[in-house]
Amino acid sequence: MSAARPLILASQSPQRRTLLKALRVPFRIIRPGVSERSAESRPRRLALELALRKARAVAGRLERALVLGADTIVVCRGKILGKPRGGRDAVRMLTLLNGSWHRVYTGVALVDAASGRSWREVAVTRVKARRLPATELARLADRHLDKAGGYAMQDKKDPFIEKVVGPVDNVIGLPLASVRKLIRKAATE
Repeated sequence: MSAARPLILASQSPQRRTLLKALRVPFRIIRPGVSERSAESRPRRLALELALRKARAVAGRLERALVLGADTIVVCRGKILGKPRGGRDAVRMLTLLNGSWHRVYTGVALVDAASGRSWREVAVTRVKARRLPATELARLADRHLDKAGGYAMQDKKDPFIEKVVGPVDNVIGLPLASVRKLIRKAATE
């Protein structure tokens, strides 16, 4: 990134901030403040739509910058799971995921604020949740209301995830291989 086109992360997520720091690219954070509601029912398209919405909302406030937006959703048994709306909703999600394989989709979008040009990608990871008793699910339910699917595998005290097939950083909320790819594309096009 350069001073002419600084990188902006359109997210409040502390996990995304931590992951992006690993790229050793200077960036700032600007909260997108957009709705995450959508009529889209296809997981890949939904993750991309929401990531692009976040990036465009922030890019629209700037003259020159590359704005990175991301959105993570969990899909289990054909049901799309976003962030729980409260403890009861988290119990419902964790119960659905309990002992099951599911997929985590993270849409990543990079928008050039000056031109409006965008680059997008989706990462997908298969995840197996450990089977836990209902009492344990209830105990875990209020811990991660700000996370898609109601769990946080980066939390060392969260025993819910048993196995991950694919990029772990995708499950945490920001697939760095996808971000690197988009930044390279923006630099060369």
